[in-house]
Formats: sequence, structure tokens, C-alpha cells
Amino acid sequence: MISKSSTDDDDDICSIDDRILDRFCIDILPKIHNNVKHLILESMSMEYILLAGNYPNLTSLKLFNFGQHIALNYFTDKSIFQYIFKYQIRELILENNDNYDYADERILPKEYNKNVYLSILTLFENLQSLSIVGSFTSSYPPLSIVDLPSTTFCSSTLTKLSINLRSLDDCLYLLDGHLKQLTTFIVQIRYIDNNLSIIHNTDNLSYLKCFSLTCYNLTNAYNNRVIPLFRRMINLEKLTLYIRLTDRPRFVDGTHPHKEILMHMSKLHTFIFYISTMIQINDLVPRLSDDDLEQTFKNIGYYQTSSTVNYCRRSKAISHVFSLPFAFDRLEMITNRFPTIIFHNVTYLMVFDKIQFKHESFIRIAKAFPLLKHFPIFNGMLLLMNFDICIRISLCG
Repeated sequence: MISKSSTDDDDDICSIDDRILDRFCIDILPKIHNNVKHLILESMSMEYILLAGNYPNLTSLKLFNFGQHIALNYFTDKSIFQYIFKYQIRELILENNDNYDYADERILPKEYNKNVYLSILTLFENLQSLSIVGSFTSSYPPLSIVDLPSTTFCSSTLTKLSINLRSLDDCLYLLDGHLKQLTTFIVQIRYIDNNLSIIHNTDNLSYLKCFSLTCYNLTNAYNNRVIPLFRRMINLEKLTLYIRLTDRPRFVDGTHPHKEILMHMSKLHTFIFYISTMIQINDLVPRLSDDDLEQTFKNIGYYQTSSTVNYCRRSKAISHVFSLPFAFDRLEMITNRFPTIIFHNVTYLMVFDKIQFKHESFIRIAKAFPLLKHFPIFNGMLLLMNFDICIRISLCG
């Protein structure tokens, strides 16, 4: 791993003084470049380091602080690294630092698709694994291909893809025969709607072995869109699901995923999940406790499960049920009443409660969420506090 700069947001990046980097590129890399198979680089120093040797055995490249400008300068047929990128690189990991805001006209989705995503698939002809992840402080522009030509974003070599997509339709589009060798598909989708105007292939996705779906925004299209997709994955071995549901008659308990999803995946051995359900409550809806909800998952063999049910208003309730340990980095719409466990991966926590937070509540949150960095607190619809720094509360004395 070689980096010229430093950041507090990623432990993988360390600072290297310019003089040390010069010595490394002039005295060391020319002697060992034939043996280098993997490089982890900061984008600013990529050109300097790649020019220090020929790297005939380089097959894996990871770039931090990647952005559209890097793709425009280097991911083209005119690139000085064209041979390495085109014929050698089989694994590409990009930490995308481009921040995307729908109101920001400086980044146009169609141009971004062309300049970044299409450039990667066009240039890296032997790419087998592509992972594009957002940095902690930003969410990069998602891939959107539903309005592009049918030949867009195709690969006969890609077996693993991890990427952000605009909609579920983009996910379905990619699975319509565009990536025929894909066995691992990890997607974070901005929204899942009930739009059925686009006709997609409904053939079984027998080649998929691992699938991960994350959608942070609420959706009411779970039954119509998500379940039919899962049922096509007949040979799936690992399923990861993070989803927040609304407009449902009752909470999603263990009986539902068992009957609707898991029974149709005979080869599945790993199910990692977080399912939140927001419902309207009335006299016809049974009031489940945390234990009631957990028991429904234990009944189908998922004993490492935790849950919390919050009756936050007279007419609304929200349930959260998830596999243990909690595998995700985001948790929303919880109250100050949550399971007594450690959420080791959570960096974003949104709390919604009418009860005023006291000092003891912050102490408990600091213990339960040791990596917390974003912490908005809502009271009704009012944002009371928003901490965008790492919370450091002394637990001593």
C-alpha cells in the first residue's frame, strides 16, 4: 500500500513524506516491480508510482480518492497505462470521492455514466472483479442505465460487481443477460418503486451465488418488486438484505421471509439481514413485543437475531429486526430504546423520539456505537441535534 496523502476517515491510508515517496519510486520499485501483484494507491500519486516500473504481474489495483477526473485522464485508450489497465488488471477497487447531490448540476448523470462507468468496462477488458465504494463523507453518483442503449454496460468476464445504482430497474437491467458470468452481485439502491412499466427478463438467475441488496430509503414495493427478484435466484448461497418497509398491514416477522424467500433457495447457507417495518396500528393489528418478533425467527432456525418494536405514536409503529452480529453501517428511526448489544459497524445513527435525551442516553449510545460519526436526533419532524463528528464521551470516573 502506497499513499502520498492522509485521511482520518480511512485507516487504510497513511501519510508518506514526499522524500520517502521519491526514494521508494526511484530506488526500490524499479528493483521489485516484476514481483508486484497488488497495489493500493492514493489517486494523486498513482501516475508517479506506476511510472516507476513496468509491473508485468500486476493484476489488482485499489485507488483511494477516485473521481471522475481520474477516469477522464487515465481510463481511456490514450492513457499512458493503457496496457496495464486493458490487459492485466483483473481486480479493480475504487473508493469514489465524488459527492453527488441531485440539485448539483455540475455532475450530470448521463455524462458521469459515460465518463466513469462505461470507460471502466470499455478499457479494462479482462476485469473479473469491480468494486466501487463511497468514501465515508460522500455518496457517489449512482449508475443509471435504464435510459441507455441495450448494449450498454455489458461484460463477458466480470464475476463480481459491487456498485451503487439509482433504482431497482437498473439492477434488473444488469441482470437481463448483460453480465453473464456474474456470481457475486452487491448493490446499494437509492430507491425501489412500484413502477412496472419497464418489462424485464424473468428467467432464473442460476449463475448467482452471492447477492447483497441495500436500500436506505423507505419502500412500499417489497412484495411486487423485491420478492419476485429473489425467487429467480434459485442457486443462491449467501443473501444479504438491508431494507426499510412502509405501507404494510403488519410487521415482517420470521414467517414471511421463510415462506416468501428462503424456501425457494435450497442452497442458501447464509442470510444476513436488517428489516425495518413501519405500519399503521389499530385494533386489528396484534401488538408484538421484541421477544415475540425474535421468536418468529427462532422458529425458522435463526437464533442469532435481535429486534426492537417501537410504538412511537398512537397510530404508528416501527419494528427493527436483524441478524447478529449487526453487519451494516447505518441504523435509522430508532428510539433511545434499543437492544443491549454493541453495534461495531454503525457509523450513521438516526434517532427519533419524543422523550428528551438525557446524559445517560448519550453514554449508552457511546458504548453501543463505538464508531459513530453521524448522529442526527429528531423529535417529531424537528431536527434537534446533528452531530457530524466522531462522538467521544468519557466513560471513566
